[in-house]
Amino acid sequence: MIIAIDGPAGSGKSTVAKRLAKRLGISYLDTGAMYRAVAFLALKKGIDLEDEEAVTELAKSASIDVKYDNVSIYSDIIINEEIVTESIRSPEVDAAVSIVSRIQGVRERLVEVQRSFSSMDAVVEGRDIGTVVFPDSKVKIYLTASEEIRADRRIIDLRKKGHRIEKDEVESSIRKRDSIDSSRAASPLAVADDAIEIDTTKMSIDEVVEKISLLVEDVI
Repeated sequence: MIIAIDGPAGSGKSTVAKRLAKRLGISYLDTGAMYRAVAFLALKKGIDLEDEEAVTELAKSASIDVKYDNVSIYSDIIINEEIVTESIRSPEVDAAVSIVSRIQGVRERLVEVQRSFSSMDAVVEGRDIGTVVFPDSKVKIYLTASEEIRADRRIIDLRKKGHRIEKDEVESSIRKRDSIDSSRAASPLAVADDAIEIDTTKMSIDEVVEKISLLVEDVI
């Protein structure tokens, strides 16, 4: 069983998906971390992010894996045998990931990697899970929230990791990423026709997890 959770940055996807997976006792997969890992590697190697051929070749040649603790609990994202779980959450990668993720060749490569997890029962989160990666998923959720709340959540995450950044910078980054993600030609951010939309602006994480859990129970 694949539970697909999509939505824009700061909508609560990662936190909700992790807690939901733990509650259900199944695996969790953050597909966005894979795009971040490729963006991180491109920056590290000094590759021009606008050079689509070079970035695609990098994605195709890189080994990308996910480490799980206790069989199913998500732990680390690994690229070329380097654990990059924390490194990919920097403001620099934030600025780069939308550029990298709009490249068709990169998306094709990573969708291939993501579908290799189809034999697992898992909560899978990203931006095109219900529309492209697992379109036959029986449970599709699209999370959203106000821009202000999404920016506040992102600031908290960044500051916890020691990054000092102003709110207007984060809001600008979110608006830019929303625009790129929703307008790109390759697998744009969109609500699947059969997805259930949940606005998390005024909801706690536990409330969102409870609501999705009930939806899952109806299916199984």
